[in-house]
Amino acid sequence: MASSIDDSKAPLLEHLIELRTRLIRSAAVLLIAFFACFYVAGDIFEFLVKPLADQLGPGRKMIFTELHEVFFTYVKVAFFAGLFISFPLIANQMWQFIAPGLYSKEKRAFLPFLILTPVLFFTGGALVYYVMMPVAWQFFLTFETIGTGSALPIQLEAKVNEYLSLVMKLIFAFGLSFELPLVLTLMAKGGMVSSKGLAEKRKYAIVGAFIAAAVLTPPDPLSQISLAVPIILLYEASIISVRFVEKARGDVEDEDEPDDDDGNDDDDLEDTDFNAGR
Repeated sequence: MASSIDDSKAPLLEHLIELRTRLIRSAAVLLIAFFACFYVAGDIFEFLVKPLADQLGPGRKMIFTELHEVFFTYVKVAFFAGLFISFPLIANQMWQFIAPGLYSKEKRAFLPFLILTPVLFFTGGALVYYVMMPVAWQFFLTFETIGTGSALPIQLEAKVNEYLSLVMKLIFAFGLSFELPLVLTLMAKGGMVSSKGLAEKRKYAIVGAFIAAAVLTPPDPLSQISLAVPIILLYEASIISVRFVEKARGDVEDEDEPDDDDGNDDDDLEDTDFNAGR
C-alpha cells in the first residue's frame, strides 16, 4: 500500500522539480537581461524622453528632487526593458513545461497565440510612442505661459521618475489593449464567447473602452480618445476573428456529417443484401 502511494507522488514530484528548473532558468534570463539593460539604462531613458525633447526644443531640462530618484528610475527602466527582451525566452520555458501535457491539436492552436502576444504588445507600445505621445506632449505644452507684467511664467520642468511612470503606464495600457483579439479568440476556442454575443454587446464594449481609457490614461480627452478608439477597433477585429473560429469549427462538423451518412448507407446496403438472401 505504501509503495503505491509513493508511486502516485513520484509524478507530482517530478513536475514540481521541472517547474522549479524552468522558473530558475526564467529568473536567470531575466536577471541577465536586467543587468545588460541597466548598463545602457541611460540610453533607454533618453529614447523614452525623445518625444518630449523634440517638443521642448534645445535648452530645456528635466529635474529630480531626491538623491536616489535617478538611480531607481534607471532600475525601473532596466527591469521593464529586460522583461520585454527576455519574454520570448521565458515564454519558451513555460511552453516547454506545459507542452508535454497538451494534445497535438491543442499545441497547434495555442502556439500561434504565444508567438503573437509579444508582437501585438510591441505594436501597441510603438503606436503610443510614435503616434500618441508626440501629439499628447504637444497638447500639454500649450498650457505653458510666458508671463507678462506681474504674472509669473508657467514652464514645464518634468521630474524624471514621474515622466517614466507616465510613459510606462501608457505603454502598458496600449500594449495590453492590443491583446484583446487574442484573449477573445482564445475564449471563443473554449466556447466561452460567440461572435453573435460579442456583436450584441458592442454598445457596452464601447462604454467599457472609454471607461478603461479614463482609468489607464492621463485625465485629458486626447489621451483617452487615443486609447478608446483602438480598443473599439480591436473589439471589432475580435468579432471577425471569433467568426473565423466558429467557421472553422463548423467546417469540422460538416466534415463529420458525410462520414455518418456513409455509415448509414453501408448499413442500408447490408440490410438490402440480407433481405435479398431471405
